[in-house]
Amino acid sequence: MSLYFGLSIRFLDQRFHGRQDGDEPEWPPSPLRVFQALVASEARIGKGQLAPLAVAALKWLERKSAESPPMILAPQVPPPHLAPPGYCLSVPNNAMDIVAKAWCRGNYSNKNDANPAKHRTMKTVRPTYLLGGDSVHYLWSLSDPLSRQIRDHTETLTQAARRIVVLGWGIDMAAGDGVILSAEQVCALPGEPWLPSAAVGDGAGLRAPVPGTLEDLSVRHKGFLGRLEANRFTPPPPLSVFDKFDYRRAIDPSTRSIAAFSLLKLDANGFRAFDTTKWALTVVGMTRHATRCAAKRSGWAESKLNAFVLGHGEPLGSREHASVGNRRFAYLPLPSIEARGQGKAPVVGSVRRIMLTVLDEGYNDEIAWVRRALSGQMLQRDQEQSADCVERSQHGVALLSLLPNTDTVVQSYMRPSPTWTTVTPVVLPGYDDPAHYRRRLKRGTDGGEQKRLLNCLDERIESLIRKAIVHAGFSKVLAENAGIEWRKVGYCRGTDVADRYGVPDHLKRFPRYHVRIQWRDDNWRPVPIKGPMCLGGGRFYGLGLFAADLVG
Repeated sequence: MSLYFGLSIRFLDQRFHGRQDGDEPEWPPSPLRVFQALVASEARIGKGQLAPLAVAALKWLERKSAESPPMILAPQVPPPHLAPPGYCLSVPNNAMDIVAKAWCRGNYSNKNDANPAKHRTMKTVRPTYLLGGDSVHYLWSLSDPLSRQIRDHTETLTQAARRIVVLGWGIDMAAGDGVILSAEQVCALPGEPWLPSAAVGDGAGLRAPVPGTLEDLSVRHKGFLGRLEANRFTPPPPLSVFDKFDYRRAIDPSTRSIAAFSLLKLDANGFRAFDTTKWALTVVGMTRHATRCAAKRSGWAESKLNAFVLGHGEPLGSREHASVGNRRFAYLPLPSIEARGQGKAPVVGSVRRIMLTVLDEGYNDEIAWVRRALSGQMLQRDQEQSADCVERSQHGVALLSLLPNTDTVVQSYMRPSPTWTTVTPVVLPGYDDPAHYRRRLKRGTDGGEQKRLLNCLDERIESLIRKAIVHAGFSKVLAENAGIEWRKVGYCRGTDVADRYGVPDHLKRFPRYHVRIQWRDDNWRPVPIKGPMCLGGGRFYGLGLFAADLVG
């Protein structure tokens, strides 16, 4: 039987003001915030000191959070573009040294520099508003049966949680509680599930305590108390002993690292452009070859090279292909997206960049390697003559130059959006007409039969697109609730008819369509999803590539 230790925080105002690094809104509140609130609760009743039982319980929670960060159930919040406007506060602008100098000169006139009220500024505050609930639940898994020691720790933490009065800013009044729950009771709790993923180190994520966090908090507290000793100000040391974990909702796809490169002319004096319809697949082949050669020079094992770079999971020497799933490099040529014309509508242009990613969770080390290994490499034609990566009579075509993820075109394929549209067609993972509906339509049938056959054909195509969504690593909830449109003609200017795009020989027999997807949750609310997004049978070659917020 699965058991969980749950800490619940109920906000009294249904607003949360906490911010994370970069002054970005933090939601849900991080596990480290709850840990700090527990420490403050215990220190308050101990007049600055922690009881031995409290220290033991908090260190146990450190170990649990480091080994397995808690699952979080939190109320939904509005997306940034739909969030209510903030409000303004009048706050001191950190110029009290000017006031103090005026007072030292004997100026107590309460005018100009001597008046503290003159040194204030307006600060805009944008809290996170909680929708449909006011409680956040943190759930640590426990082994069953519980030992006496674990029961003592959870009881100590429960008592500490009940003394919590605030979480976040000082105005974020809250009440806490703790309890041991079964898996069935956890399923009955309200809130949107947030699941911990891989540790992200210094990247974006939610902070969580680790062994040593409690001691580091004590050091920081002592530094705060002694900040004015010896007639000088010594700022307390920042908290540094913690880890960060990538938290995402159960419906969100895993975070995918990318390596983006620009395609430059051989003298590096400008972009080398390739027609998307005719040459995108050739760019993929050249980049894959360059990656293979770089991996061979780096000493990659042949089995890993064949699987991760080339996508061949079969044993060496076998003629029967075996899939490796999404655990391989995907090579995504990125057509430029430019605003043109009087209305500045987006237009899909030529390929001037390429992105490498893995359509699965993790693999940050491989992406970091490819950033280092491919930058400055030359893309060359006639690779069929150089399978052993030996220099021969190859013809240089373009240079790869590493791009930052903040590049405008790269962000068109990365930024969160509830609406995504193909810039290259999706190759369906199966035949769209196995029952020969089109052939039966050509025979001449009455209106009712035609409508039935067309509906059957539409249902078949839609089911294959939803199947492709799941194959690409998205959740079944997203696949089932997504609003899907498809057609042969592209949705944006600059795209071509789906059947004109080059595809690998083994995919030519499968139909392909341009697709537009509106992502929704199980309540049919729009869900912003982050890219890169590539669906269908050709997703490892840049077919089925989507861009965010394209309006044709």
